[in-house]
Amino acid sequence: MKQRKYNSVWDAIEPSRAAAANMKARSELMNAIREAVEAWELTQTAAAKRLGVTQPRMNDLLRGRINKFSLDALINMASQAGFGVRLEVVRPAA
Repeated sequence: MKQRKYNSVWDAIEPSRAAAANMKARSELMNAIREAVEAWELTQTAAAKRLGVTQPRMNDLLRGRINKFSLDALINMASQAGFGVRLEVVRPAA
């Protein structure tokens, strides 16, 4: 049995490169936002207000429920958290 190596878990579990790229971007954004929120040391309600979302939505983010968030929504939340978001497009190695 030949073992395959992947650059990320998303490459291993997603059905296409596009889906894996989307999930990688979403997970990176979620992690950055979650770390910022935790550093604020606010209640979920106060943090949600600061990001312009509801407390249940904040709870989904903090619990890592990635499928509940679009890339657009996460970019908006990251901006509200004070992050600049930049997209990098690269050609895969041959």
